[in-house]
Amino acid sequence: MKVEWDIPLSRNITRVGHIDIPGGGQVVVDGNYAYVGHMKPPHGTTILDISDPKNPTIVSQVSLSGDYSHTHKVRVVGDLMYTNVEQNQRHFLRKGDALPEARTRLAAEHGRPATDEEIGADIGVTAADIPVLEAARERGYRDGGFKVYDISDKANPREIAYQRTFGFGVHRFDADENYAYMSTEMEGYVGNILVVYDMQNPERPQEVSRWHMPGQHLAGGEKPTWKGYGNRLHHAMRVGDELWAAVWNAGLRVIDASDITNLKVLGAYNYHPQIPEPTHTIMPLEQTITGRRYAIAIDEEHTHIRGRLHGFMWVLDVTDLSDIRAISAFDVGETDSPWSRTPGARFGAHQYREKLDSTLVYATWFSGGLRIVDVADPFLPIEIAHYIPEPLGDLPAPATNDVDVDERGLIYLLDRDRGFDIVEHTGA
Repeated sequence: MKVEWDIPLSRNITRVGHIDIPGGGQVVVDGNYAYVGHMKPPHGTTILDISDPKNPTIVSQVSLSGDYSHTHKVRVVGDLMYTNVEQNQRHFLRKGDALPEARTRLAAEHGRPATDEEIGADIGVTAADIPVLEAARERGYRDGGFKVYDISDKANPREIAYQRTFGFGVHRFDADENYAYMSTEMEGYVGNILVVYDMQNPERPQEVSRWHMPGQHLAGGEKPTWKGYGNRLHHAMRVGDELWAAVWNAGLRVIDASDITNLKVLGAYNYHPQIPEPTHTIMPLEQTITGRRYAIAIDEEHTHIRGRLHGFMWVLDVTDLSDIRAISAFDVGETDSPWSRTPGARFGAHQYREKLDSTLVYATWFSGGLRIVDVADPFLPIEIAHYIPEPLGDLPAPATNDVDVDERGLIYLLDRDRGFDIVEHTGA
């Protein structure tokens, strides 16, 4: 779809290479390889050879059987590759949980069995969706968790562990040489919590600790003060002896991980409900600026309603974790992308490269593409470059979903729906 527009799709960035692959949820670069977790089955995980960035090539692909799960997140630690296993279409399918109550209530109101049209209108789906939701309820879902692969031979990834958890399963996560930090549903809790696994023997993950927000542990007698799954862990990133946790509509938490068996909150900040979009990722810069410590938070454009703020990026002063303060923000205006109001497309922030080793933040903005933002002055973030890929095929808009940067400075962009670009920051 060609769009006439008087602002360049690229500024200070040039495309180096491209490969047309199914859309994905995460890209991780390690050496001469890029690892892509795909959004939709049967596509699981693709390993790409990027030694020649002008011509990325597929080395191997892990495919999924059936369409009940997706494995759209991936991490690599040495010769180990981790993928999540999560229920495909989880938010839609969970609407089926409301069916029994809706049927009973509507039958009582009407004095007869409710039609699928009436039930659908009540729970926010179509009549045609009701049999699909019923079938999913009867089938249940017991496959959620994570998998570990031996990738010493990149052409032949070998599954060595499959750790099942509960419910939806695992969403985004972190991993290092010792532990895996999983965001997952667990029995007895509402919404995702943090579960830490000892990975010294990668064939036998061993749970060592859990962390949740007060109100999540229903089996422990806690009661949430929010509705549904609004407050939950999105994922937590390990930084030294800390875990930086984005907790969706509850903002962020900084967790003391010096004793991995006894996780404690060091700091918290919540800018909801005044800010409508949920907190997706939070991490500190590796360096201080004028003696102070700063962190970058980014909100996901999730369920935007016209007239409300789009998801955007925050700069926080985290020098004192007992007194975290938001000091500035960066946003992209709707006039900065030709696809900002394309029907069905998302426009707004999503994610950034999860390594803040300079003052440059590489942020993905869905139909706004990639934005490189310099926070050298944390009170005044400045965009120094952007790149908006054109949508492939008959897609109405791009959906830049995830980003990573390699040791050569090359930038890897993964579209949520279709396509993978390798680009280079060329100046300014």
